[in-house]
Amino acid sequence: MDLLKLISDIEQVDPEVYERLDSRRRVFRHVSGMGKTLGAAALPGFMSMLFNKAYGQGSATTLPAPVADVLNLALQLEYLEYHFYAIGLGSGTLISAADRPAITAIRNDESGHVKVLRGALRTQAFSASDPTAAAFDYTAGNRFNAVFSNAAMFYAVAQSFEDLGVRAYKGAAPKLLANKTLVETAFRIHSVEARHASHIRTLRRGKAAGVEGPAAAQTPALASNLAERPKSWVSETDSGGPAAPFTAPIYGAGTPAVGVASQIYFPAEDNYIQNGATTLTGSAATPEIDSSAASEAFDEGLNENKVKDIALFFRSAQGAALGLFQ
Repeated sequence: MDLLKLISDIEQVDPEVYERLDSRRRVFRHVSGMGKTLGAAALPGFMSMLFNKAYGQGSATTLPAPVADVLNLALQLEYLEYHFYAIGLGSGTLISAADRPAITAIRNDESGHVKVLRGALRTQAFSASDPTAAAFDYTAGNRFNAVFSNAAMFYAVAQSFEDLGVRAYKGAAPKLLANKTLVETAFRIHSVEARHASHIRTLRRGKAAGVEGPAAAQTPALASNLAERPKSWVSETDSGGPAAPFTAPIYGAGTPAVGVASQIYFPAEDNYIQNGATTLTGSAATPEIDSSAASEAFDEGLNENKVKDIALFFRSAQGAALGLFQ
């Protein structure tokens, strides 16, 4: 979950949100200054302070309904990710000793984000109590039955979550362009999120070759075997992802899929047309930049409705009763 995207979404339903804070530049300088500590223990209290300052929230004060809706959707996504990594860490030998520090850090980030959002929503949270892991179906309708007993499957689902998250954030980036301070801070965070996705991919590549932990970074990424040995970045549509064809929409086109340079649209990850011009160079016989290299140079965004459609596959009957992802 990207907190700068969250605040940008709030701006769409509450244009005065920045005026409720001290000033755009002053507040977001503080966020930017936190740098590497954004996922640390200080973040929940800091972000809750911002929300409380923005809305003067006391025990009897409520958030505007559209703002509460935005925060609740973000909260649901944080629970989805937190429980996934928490279950994985608690399942004994699923996660190797070499991998545990990184996965633990990711889980802790998600826990902190839940606290931030709960603190902002208070009694307006979609559920009076924390939803349990039973609200989510990490098998995605029996597609990943061994997700918490088979390490390869666990990391495949993790990659799916992370790759989807990076595309979702990129899809929202145009909303930030009107605020230079905000867009600078947001893309610093986006860079860190993309590194998380890269780390999970690198771990998957190493595991396919019998290598654990940091040494996995030295494992060759064979383009002919992307599903089992992915590169540390998305290459074209990654052959449909780690569990094709189910994961193919994560790398496919969004809505709208095509448009002109002045419009916002969401092509698939194998797109090599940027700003209306091809990024391919050379000839078919002697390419200097071929379609794989051209697609790898850019992340493609994905629209919100498409992201929600994919997330719904991980909602259980209990989650449906709670109204998750509606």
